[in-house]
Amino acid sequence: PQVWDPSNFLGILFGPTLFHSLWNSLFISLATVALSILLASMAAFAFAHIRFFGSKFLMNFLLLGLLFPSATAILPLFIKMRDLGLLDSHLGIIVVQVAFSLSFSILLFHNFFKQLPKELVDAARLDNCGYLRIYWYVTLPLSLPIIATVGVFNFVGSWNSFLLPLIALNTDANYTWPLGIMQFQGEHGSDWPKILAYLTLTIIPAIAFFLVAQRYIISGLTGGAVKG
Repeated sequence: PQVWDPSNFLGILFGPTLFHSLWNSLFISLATVALSILLASMAAFAFAHIRFFGSKFLMNFLLLGLLFPSATAILPLFIKMRDLGLLDSHLGIIVVQVAFSLSFSILLFHNFFKQLPKELVDAARLDNCGYLRIYWYVTLPLSLPIIATVGVFNFVGSWNSFLLPLIALNTDANYTWPLGIMQFQGEHGSDWPKILAYLTLTIIPAIAFFLVAQRYIISGLTGGAVKG
């Protein structure tokens, strides 16, 4: 633009909804990241290092989740959330997002764990370490790249989620930032300068999270791609 007008940014920054919706999105995203990393890493560790009957079947069954986008299950999902009393709550959004992120997260963790030196696990077993201690004290400290990678993917996916919060949340106080944009959209028109200013301000946390973790992303994605 020939003339920069910061009034739209200032109006949103000092408005009543921006920081409240950002906090809701940040809480949901961080909780989703924490739970998905914990559950996916534990499951992937079991599939990678513990031999038990049906492990390959269970692994393949979990990976079937990659074939079904969440939008295809939105109606039964809404009914199940209603029956469990999870509608219009952040907990319901977190639980559903964690469930849909597990397949991809387990796949990334499993490929990474398979490439860790097996001698480390064997040495820990000789020292009388159980699998839980091996997971916590041996595997996780070596898995920072893949933890950062899974965290970034899940954070961005949760941060930008629109359909699930739109269906599940009814109270303005619980709205995430994608739903907050609707305050600038009406039946007969949209305030595009404020919408674009709102979008610019709300993508800053996701960009900051990516910049902090970007040094680990490539090593996490390429872990297990080659052997040497």
